[in-house]
Amino acid sequence: MKINQQNYVDEAERVIKSMARPDKNGKLTISLTTSKLRNLLAMAAGLKTDAQHSRGKELSPDMQSRVQYLKMRIAYEAGREPKVRDFVERAELLSCVSEIGADRQKLLLFCDYMEALTAYHKYYGGREN
Repeated sequence: MKINQQNYVDEAERVIKSMARPDKNGKLTISLTTSKLRNLLAMAAGLKTDAQHSRGKELSPDMQSRVQYLKMRIAYEAGREPKVRDFVERAELLSCVSEIGADRQKLLLFCDYMEALTAYHKYYGGREN
Protein backbone atom coordinates (compact mmCIF):
# COMPACT_ATOMS: atom_id res chain seq x y z
CA MET A 1 0.00 0.00 0.00
CA LYS A 2 1.17 3.50 -0.62
CA ILE A 3 -0.05 4.29 2.87
CA ASN A 4 1.25 2.80 6.09
CA GLN A 5 0.97 3.41 9.83
CA GLN A 6 3.70 6.03 9.66
CA ASN A 7 2.48 8.12 6.70
CA TYR A 8 -1.30 7.82 6.26
CA VAL A 9 -2.07 11.11 8.04
CA ASP A 10 0.54 13.05 6.06
CA GLU A 11 -0.66 11.42 2.85
CA ALA A 12 -4.27 12.40 3.62
CA GLU A 13 -3.21 15.99 4.23
CA ARG A 14 -1.24 16.03 0.97
CA VAL A 15 -4.23 14.74 -1.00
CA ILE A 16 -6.66 17.26 0.45
CA LYS A 17 -4.23 20.19 0.13
CA SER A 18 -3.78 19.30 -3.54
CA MET A 19 -7.54 19.76 -4.01
CA ALA A 20 -7.78 23.13 -2.22
CA ARG A 21 -8.13 26.24 -4.35
CA PRO A 22 -8.45 29.88 -3.24
CA ASP A 23 -11.90 31.38 -3.70
CA LYS A 24 -12.50 34.98 -4.86
CA ASN A 25 -11.63 36.20 -1.34
CA GLY A 26 -8.41 34.19 -1.17
CA LYS A 27 -9.80 31.65 1.32
CA LEU A 28 -8.99 28.00 0.56
CA THR A 29 -11.96 25.94 -0.51
CA ILE A 30 -12.49 22.42 -1.78
CA SER A 31 -15.26 21.74 -4.27
CA LEU A 32 -15.89 18.18 -3.00
CA THR A 33 -18.81 18.36 -0.59
CA THR A 34 -18.71 16.98 2.92
CA SER A 35 -21.76 14.80 2.26
CA LYS A 36 -20.04 13.01 -0.64
CA LEU A 37 -17.00 12.32 1.51
CA ARG A 38 -19.06 11.24 4.51
CA ASN A 39 -20.93 8.69 2.38
CA LEU A 40 -17.63 6.96 1.66
CA LEU A 41 -16.47 7.33 5.26
CA ALA A 42 -19.69 5.81 6.61
CA MET A 43 -19.19 2.64 4.60
CA ALA A 44 -15.61 2.34 5.82
CA ALA A 45 -16.60 3.06 9.42
CA GLY A 46 -19.01 0.13 9.51
CA LEU A 47 -16.27 -2.18 8.29
CA LYS A 48 -13.82 -0.78 10.82
CA THR A 49 -16.14 -1.44 13.74
CA ASP A 50 -16.64 -5.05 12.70
CA ALA A 51 -12.93 -5.56 11.98
CA GLN A 52 -12.01 -4.21 15.41
CA HIS A 53 -14.23 -6.82 17.03
CA SER A 54 -12.80 -9.73 15.07
CA ARG A 55 -9.89 -11.64 16.55
CA GLY A 56 -7.95 -13.13 13.67
CA LYS A 57 -5.37 -11.57 11.37
CA GLU A 58 -7.49 -12.44 8.37
CA LEU A 59 -10.92 -11.14 7.50
CA SER A 60 -13.81 -13.56 7.28
CA PRO A 61 -15.21 -14.31 3.83
CA ASP A 62 -18.20 -12.10 4.71
CA MET A 63 -15.90 -9.19 5.59
CA GLN A 64 -13.89 -9.73 2.40
CA SER A 65 -17.14 -9.53 0.45
CA ARG A 66 -18.03 -6.28 2.21
CA VAL A 67 -14.62 -4.86 1.28
CA GLN A 68 -15.36 -5.75 -2.35
CA TYR A 69 -18.72 -4.01 -2.04
CA LEU A 70 -16.97 -0.92 -0.66
CA LYS A 71 -14.66 -0.92 -3.68
CA MET A 72 -17.63 -1.12 -6.03
CA ARG A 73 -19.43 1.73 -4.24
CA ILE A 74 -16.34 3.93 -4.39
CA ALA A 75 -16.14 3.30 -8.14
CA TYR A 76 -19.85 4.01 -8.52
CA GLU A 77 -19.65 7.31 -6.62
CA ALA A 78 -16.57 8.31 -8.62
CA GLY A 79 -18.38 7.53 -11.85
CA ARG A 80 -21.38 9.64 -10.87
CA GLU A 81 -19.53 12.87 -10.20
CA PRO A 82 -16.24 14.26 -11.56
CA LYS A 83 -15.32 15.91 -8.23
CA VAL A 84 -15.59 12.57 -6.45
CA ARG A 85 -13.58 10.88 -9.22
CA ASP A 86 -10.83 13.47 -8.80
CA PHE A 87 -10.77 12.80 -5.06
CA VAL A 88 -10.77 9.01 -5.48
CA GLU A 89 -7.92 9.18 -7.99
CA ARG A 90 -5.80 11.61 -5.95
CA ALA A 91 -6.27 9.52 -2.81
CA GLU A 92 -5.79 6.27 -4.78
CA LEU A 93 -8.73 4.78 -2.91
CA LEU A 94 -9.46 1.99 -5.38
CA SER A 95 -5.91 0.68 -5.32
CA CYS A 96 -5.81 0.94 -1.52
CA VAL A 97 -9.01 -1.11 -1.22
CA SER A 98 -7.70 -3.64 -3.74
CA GLU A 99 -4.65 -4.22 -1.59
CA ILE A 100 -6.68 -5.04 1.54
CA GLY A 101 -7.45 -8.58 0.43
CA ALA A 102 -8.03 -10.63 3.60
CA ASP A 103 -5.64 -8.58 5.77
CA ARG A 104 -7.44 -7.16 8.81
CA GLN A 105 -4.66 -4.66 9.57
CA LYS A 106 -4.79 -3.27 6.02
CA LEU A 107 -8.52 -2.75 6.36
CA LEU A 108 -8.07 -0.91 9.65
CA LEU A 109 -5.33 1.24 8.07
CA PHE A 110 -7.58 2.08 5.12
CA CYS A 111 -10.37 3.12 7.49
CA ASP A 112 -7.96 5.33 9.45
CA TYR A 113 -6.87 6.89 6.14
CA MET A 114 -10.49 7.66 5.27
CA GLU A 115 -10.94 9.33 8.67
CA ALA A 116 -7.80 11.40 8.11
CA LEU A 117 -9.00 12.46 4.65
CA THR A 118 -12.30 13.58 6.16
CA ALA A 119 -10.57 15.49 8.95
CA TYR A 120 -8.27 17.38 6.58
CA HIS A 121 -11.15 18.04 4.20
CA LYS A 122 -12.91 19.86 7.01
CA TYR A 123 -9.72 21.60 8.16
CA TYR A 124 -8.85 22.90 4.68
CA GLY A 125 -12.27 24.29 3.87
CA GLY A 126 -14.32 21.48 2.41
CA ARG A 127 -17.77 22.58 1.29
CA GLU A 128 -20.83 21.66 3.29
CA ASN A 129 -23.43 19.89 1.17
